[in-house]
Amino acid sequence: MIVLFHKPYDVLCQFSDGQGRRTLADFIDLPGVYPAGRLDRDSEGLLVLTDDGALAHRLTDPRHAHRKTYWVQVEGDPREEQLAALRRGVVLNDGPTLPAEAHRIEAPASLWPRDPPIRVRKAIPDSWLQLTIGEGRNRQVRRMTAAVGLPTLRLIRVASGEFTLGDIEPGRYRLIDPAPATRSRRGAPDARPGYRAPGPRPARAGRAGSGHRR
Repeated sequence: MIVLFHKPYDVLCQFSDGQGRRTLADFIDLPGVYPAGRLDRDSEGLLVLTDDGALAHRLTDPRHAHRKTYWVQVEGDPREEQLAALRRGVVLNDGPTLPAEAHRIEAPASLWPRDPPIRVRKAIPDSWLQLTIGEGRNRQVRRMTAAVGLPTLRLIRVASGEFTLGDIEPGRYRLIDPAPATRSRRGAPDARPGYRAPGPRPARAGRAGSGHRR
């Protein structure tokens, strides 16, 4: 069984917590499934869960170069040299990163509000990037954008390997059966296997921050 879950902001990527914080158990009522990888509490978007140990290994083993794509709202107006640095790889405190795919995009038209909203600084614009990486270090995307002078304000994973977030709503999940066939749970809309939502349009060169606020 494969579960595609749209993890909301401020939800732990685990099924229990001794401090009363929200966990996966507040949204997923399926026995025997576990996350194949992680997504930080302050990040949103696609989390893949499965009861298949071999699949979980394939999705998390660095040797398989499992690529993940993110929409990243950053503080500032990205310059081409900053994007080029991300594409080359940047040096973090745990070593250099592998080259990433990085380009600027328009604010996603299908974007949902976040609760609570991001911090607003009226004097500083914000912008959106699409970033694809093949590594899984702790808080890697946030550290990469900070390293080039673009602090991350909001981070949404929209694809993990062959799986995509598509139109799954926050807090909902979709089952992918081995057959394969899909069915939705807790109000998530149905979609065919392999469904991919249209990506956001590339941003026009020289455009100021998106102005979107959560």
